[in-house]
Amino acid sequence: MTEVATSTATTKELSPEEERVLIRDIAITAEANTKEGDSFFLITQKWWQHWIDYVNQEQQLNTNNNTNEGSSSLAGNSDSPRLTTLKRPSGIDNSDLISDGPSEDSSPGSGIEIHDTLLEGRDYVLLPQQVWNQLYSWYGGGPTLSRKVIDSGLSQTEFAVEVYPLRLQLLVTPKGDRSTIRISKKETIGELHRRACEIFYLNLEQVCIWDYYGHRKHALMNDMDKTLDDANIQMDQDILVEVLNNVNGTALSGGGLSANKIASRGYSAEHMQSQTLSYPGRELDNTYANSGVITRGASGGLTGLLNLGNTCFMNSAIQCLVHTPEFARYFREDYHQEINWQNPLGMVGELALAFGELLRKLWAPGRTPVAPRPFKAKLARFAPQFSGYNQHDSQELLAFLLDGLHEDLNRVKHKPYINSRDADGRPDEEVADEYWANHIARNDSIIVDVCQGQYKSTLVCPVCNKVSVTFDPFMYLSLPLQFTITRTMTITVFTCDGSALPSTCTVTVPKQGRYRDLIQALSNACSLKQTEEIKLVEIRNHLIHRFLDDSYISLSTIKDDDHLAAYKIQKSVKGNVFLQLIHRRQEQETSDAQRWKPFGTPLISSLSCDDVIASGDIQTIVQTMLTPLLKESLEYTDNSDPSTSVAATDPSDRNSGEVDTNRASTSVNKKVLPKLPLQLVDESMTCIDLSVGDEKAVNLSASLPIVVYLDWSSKLLEKYNMHYLENLPEVFKYGPITKKARTEPLSLYTCLEAFLREEPLVPEDMWYCPQCKEQRQASKKLDLWRLPEVLVIHLKRFSYSRSMKHKLETFVNFPIHDFDLTNYVADKRSSRSQLYDLYALINHYGGMGSGHYTAHIKLLDENRWYNFDDSHISPINEEDVKSAAAYVLFYRRVKSDASASNAAGSGRVREKTSSKH
Repeated sequence: MTEVATSTATTKELSPEEERVLIRDIAITAEANTKEGDSFFLITQKWWQHWIDYVNQEQQLNTNNNTNEGSSSLAGNSDSPRLTTLKRPSGIDNSDLISDGPSEDSSPGSGIEIHDTLLEGRDYVLLPQQVWNQLYSWYGGGPTLSRKVIDSGLSQTEFAVEVYPLRLQLLVTPKGDRSTIRISKKETIGELHRRACEIFYLNLEQVCIWDYYGHRKHALMNDMDKTLDDANIQMDQDILVEVLNNVNGTALSGGGLSANKIASRGYSAEHMQSQTLSYPGRELDNTYANSGVITRGASGGLTGLLNLGNTCFMNSAIQCLVHTPEFARYFREDYHQEINWQNPLGMVGELALAFGELLRKLWAPGRTPVAPRPFKAKLARFAPQFSGYNQHDSQELLAFLLDGLHEDLNRVKHKPYINSRDADGRPDEEVADEYWANHIARNDSIIVDVCQGQYKSTLVCPVCNKVSVTFDPFMYLSLPLQFTITRTMTITVFTCDGSALPSTCTVTVPKQGRYRDLIQALSNACSLKQTEEIKLVEIRNHLIHRFLDDSYISLSTIKDDDHLAAYKIQKSVKGNVFLQLIHRRQEQETSDAQRWKPFGTPLISSLSCDDVIASGDIQTIVQTMLTPLLKESLEYTDNSDPSTSVAATDPSDRNSGEVDTNRASTSVNKKVLPKLPLQLVDESMTCIDLSVGDEKAVNLSASLPIVVYLDWSSKLLEKYNMHYLENLPEVFKYGPITKKARTEPLSLYTCLEAFLREEPLVPEDMWYCPQCKEQRQASKKLDLWRLPEVLVIHLKRFSYSRSMKHKLETFVNFPIHDFDLTNYVADKRSSRSQLYDLYALINHYGGMGSGHYTAHIKLLDENRWYNFDDSHISPINEEDVKSAAAYVLFYRRVKSDASASNAAGSGRVREKTSSKH
């Protein structure tokens, strides 16, 4: 185990702020000087977050109440954060990172096994050794989990912490012994030899070590200076330790030969690698595979790809690209002269070479299924997000491959700097051609030739109506799966003058609308008066998370599982602030301790800062807001007296939203109610008890909201119908699919029209208006301008909300023949055919983060469809190509002569007729 400082601090205990500053300074220095071989330490995210909250509490107490989503606000850490002092964390406890399984024989300092599925930032953070030493000296605990810094990337100047060293299964023949070890992928083959001999008590001269992936001898590992990474050794793979006969150099089993006897005995390395031992191995074929054609003797293009472990996402994307005729022809010819070896945006030609080599193997006749291990190794090197053996998104991989291949094969060796001119009222045709010429001057490759198109993007400022037109390239289209252009939203409406009970309101708004559309729909639904307005807020954890004030923000920022409340208040005037009433009740925390925790839905009211507000006035305001919830039989209690009661006005005698404190105490129709246990949080973040001293003036800030806690005792809860404030509904609750939705398939044309429809930009993508000279949430409209030879369409089946991930299992009716885009192309000059035929698609079966990918591919020479399921290939009928699993579609332009001949005499009814109407 790595040595760390273990002495306890003998000096006085530091304050939280002193700890924070010291650790910050140590971390900045340590990370600036990080080098290969340094140690970093894992620490559980749970403990680290506790410490972060502890040392930041002084700063947080000095911040205002305005919090933004994603920030470490106090409101997110405790129920009464401004009033609570966080306790100093106890000792570091990394036990939740430790695996319960048996430990492997690991390298010194890393003998403790951690869970295989940990994520940085979610489960743990990585700390430089100096930071860990300091924290350990203060808090102690453990266990210590040390990891080394290794170089990553070709530049050898980028570093990464190797949290998961390689885990290898060592198999010894002929004895049959086995052992599992952990070793860095940057260690040499010589070190692997040494470790193996140490574990099995062998001499170096006694052994040959083989890359035994899939229980086949792939390569003899005899280059002692080569790293395991360069040897393409993968996580959890097998390594064969072959014990040799000391007399003649042969393996004791008689089945193999030592490396130094290969030449003299006339055996080839390929022959040796083909030998297989009978150890029980892991099943490589994927469990979804059905029996089918594994290899086709003479036919090219029907070779499968072995599943290396959750690599079906990669296999399906590769097969679709490999069977794109333009790519198949290009990579089987001599493309090396087009490799851009110097492009800093590329992969030094390595990705193109690896893909080209794999494509040639897949088109070679008579081949058994290919293991794409070299290609996957290159992929992991240049795109670490696809390393390991987790399931990934096939479309994300496809996007990376197309972009990476383009940069590796870019014919432009020195990209000129080009400053695009604004349209300035010029004809679209002139501007589009200029943009495309500028693009080609910097980007010219087989990928651009085949897959890139151009669309027109029109932005309109919502304030000054400035119009900006640009023409941008695209590699694929990502289409939303939308049946309709509207959205149903459910919001609870509260009156702040005590005139009515809360009511749930469901409205229909444009799916791509803005906040103003929702506010207008609510105003109409609840008969809003001219003197009133709607305040829309998002509620989280029974607190007001944010006010939805900006009327131009897109409704897409409101998720279906959000909880919204709308408050009818008097129209705001200058100098008014909002009073937020937060409900709390006692909950048992431990066997002998209780704490006040928020519950229900907060209420708000409007107050004028110009008036002098006394504590009794706030009592009156709160009583008025709660009047509709009061149980009739319990309006008055015997134990109340005039000194401890307050007058609540009749709802019919009140103005909506803003409470008139001058009239409250003189109302004719009043009910005498007991004072409520109210706590006001003032500017200094201290609590003021409002249940005593009616005439005591309350200082209000015009810049901060007024937060009042109402602490409900069990006795007080009996007097009110509090269920009206609980169970705030979600904006949209997912339910069973209606019969209508199941029987009416969604057309691909409908998805395309939704993609091209005008919609507001998301807040993260604000546009700088050159006329307003400010960031604006402009409206954006897309039009197709120039279409590529191969059109790739991604169906956006996966959607994300704050607490859930959804996969849309919607069946999309997509054309196999004659996908007609003529009416969707804005440039009417082109005489080229805008008809497309489907030739390949990627399918996804199952749920998010798991499931299985396959590909349906049409061999154009045979005019026949096949199902590519990893190593298993089987013919399918064309009518079976369509399914609800379709995820990425590959279309190829129909040549003009073919389209003319089809139009003249084929008599085939276009699928557009049935799918679009």
